[in-house]
Amino acid sequence: MTYWEQMTSARLATVDRSLPVILPLGAVEQHGPHLPLATDRILVDHFCQEIDRRLGDDVLILPTVSVGYSKHHDDFPGTLSLTHETLLHQIVQTADSVLRHGMTSLLMLNAHGGNEGIAQVALEQLGHSRPECKIVRTAWWQIASEDLLAISTTGPGGVGHACELETSLLLAIAPQLVDESAIPPRENKSWFGWDTADMLRAGSAIVYRRFADVSSTGVFGDPQAASAEKGQQISEIVTQRLVDLVRSMTDR
Repeated sequence: MTYWEQMTSARLATVDRSLPVILPLGAVEQHGPHLPLATDRILVDHFCQEIDRRLGDDVLILPTVSVGYSKHHDDFPGTLSLTHETLLHQIVQTADSVLRHGMTSLLMLNAHGGNEGIAQVALEQLGHSRPECKIVRTAWWQIASEDLLAISTTGPGGVGHACELETSLLLAIAPQLVDESAIPPRENKSWFGWDTADMLRAGSAIVYRRFADVSSTGVFGDPQAASAEKGQQISEIVTQRLVDLVRSMTDR
């Protein structure tokens, strides 16, 4: 078995303590008028399922942290959010429980931009307190950013939230949850000339904005460029990069 909570205590006691353990980080928040609130949780669960399919007993997958930090989406209905402090405690305490059982390799796999800052703090806290362990974090769009840039057709500012990439993935893995009739046109308002960062491109500086200041629809980027075929490409590339990363965590 691959999923932590599906194992018996007796079975878990026998597993190799060097097995990589994945802690999936999701969110429940608005994703424009066309994608479900659980988009980020659905995506991180999808990638974990694909890792499970390829690695089986060579990895352990923890229960998903389904609600993340999403206060910047509060102006749109349906968004759920933890505070920074609560999310940090949940990540660190869950991870610490795993490491106290003797596991030595942990990957935090994130699917929501609002979790990134806290995931980095968790990485630093856990890495400092557990120097004997391998603590790693990534996000699905980070692990394959160069390949995703090659797939994307929308240019700078075209990928960010409920965008070409996320919409393509949902069209590929859960099309029944996508309201294709409601997919809006491209939108993301910039305040400054240097305010050009998106999901795959770093900007020269970062400014905090509530999402309602970025977009009237809750979308950042261009979801009209999405397709199921593109989503399948994204899924295959990202999954392979994640599998390679997990395998590398067993090496010394």
